[in-house]
Amino acid sequence: MKWRHSLLWKLALLQVACCLLLAWLLWSWGLEVERSTYFLSRPDRQYLADYAAEAEDVWDHQGAPGLERWRREVQAREHTWAVVLGPRLQSLTATPLRDEEMAHLTFMRKLDWPMSKRLQDELPFVSIDFPRHPEDGRLVMQLPERLLPSGVTLNTYALTHAVVPALLALLLGILLYRLLVAPLAELRERANALRADHLDGLGDGGLAMRRDELGELARAFDHMTTRVRQGLAQQRQLLRTLSHEIRTPLARLRIAGDSPIGEQALRDRLGVEVDNMQRLVDDSLNLAWLDTERPQLLAEPVVVASVWEALVSDACFEQGWSGERLPCLLDEHCVVQVHLDSFAQALENLLRNAMRHSPAAGKVTLAGEREGEYWHLRVTDQGPGVPEADLERIFEPYLRLSGTPGQGFGLGLSIARKAITLQGGELWASVAERGLCMHMRLRAGVAA
Repeated sequence: MKWRHSLLWKLALLQVACCLLLAWLLWSWGLEVERSTYFLSRPDRQYLADYAAEAEDVWDHQGAPGLERWRREVQAREHTWAVVLGPRLQSLTATPLRDEEMAHLTFMRKLDWPMSKRLQDELPFVSIDFPRHPEDGRLVMQLPERLLPSGVTLNTYALTHAVVPALLALLLGILLYRLLVAPLAELRERANALRADHLDGLGDGGLAMRRDELGELARAFDHMTTRVRQGLAQQRQLLRTLSHEIRTPLARLRIAGDSPIGEQALRDRLGVEVDNMQRLVDDSLNLAWLDTERPQLLAEPVVVASVWEALVSDACFEQGWSGERLPCLLDEHCVVQVHLDSFAQALENLLRNAMRHSPAAGKVTLAGEREGEYWHLRVTDQGPGVPEADLERIFEPYLRLSGTPGQGFGLGLSIARKAITLQGGELWASVAERGLCMHMRLRAGVAA
């Protein structure tokens, strides 16, 4: 799915998380700030509740005269106004309430209510029930100035509305930097290294493991870097090999031209050396084309036995072999889905390589069996074989193992593997009972 691992979802989730975090902080911390700035603290509430308990004790033991004396002491001590009321809001002391004092009872507040100054900067009036018998009375007093909560100060307002949002914005910026800018900076550094031809320092990083657009970009960049590195390595190897392989026949031609041989012998030598150089150039260009262009080869059903028969006919004519030495153990039911020309070239390279290393009267056999949706083909010779440690090295371009007989430039197996791989197949080697066995796994086709 195109949007399944899109970077859009990561950015959206990051922004939603930051918004939810900001909302949660504003709600929870804002509520706590409100409680600490507009509500009485627990010690202050207990302090005022103790006054109500004292008033109840004085009422119970001394009556109205004693309660009046206590009220006046509290007012003088706290520099505020206080009154003790009964169940019907009547004064329990000897002094009745005046009209302006009755107006104070309209906006009474409980201890756990928010405290703030009303209009004309008037301190709030607090109603505190008797603790033991709340139905008998209550203490009403104007909150002392020293107990009034400070409210939201400028510093608190700046903290809640500026510092905290700025910190969250900074956090969001850091996360966006780690999510977007840092990977892009890494890719930029790698691109600069690639531009400066510093290919050795371009290793695969963890960025390619990301499952989003930046991960796809990193994987594409890694693939491009690998292709460039391989292309440069093959280019250097091609130049080294061509310079060596072409110098050798040129040196032999110079020697032949300076030696007192006949004209016909010189012509023969010239023809052999030119053919070798032509074959080297053709094989090198073919390998480079397969590796760099990676052409899309159109597949079709191909009967393997028919291709082998045609190749055997040409090989026997050129090498003087008999057909009995190149048996095919497959019938017309062995059909593979391949590009005919490329498959025929790969199979021919395997056949000629096996013939080149076969002893006198040796055989080269083509066999195979069906494995699910694939055909497993085997080309086996009876030559000296290859050490198990070198089974993979023989597919390297221009590699010729020391001690192997025959002529060649070490390109046949490389070209064969490239051709088979481009068709979704596999080509590998193993040690046979008498010689070398080349394995091909190709998708099965349906006979026309």
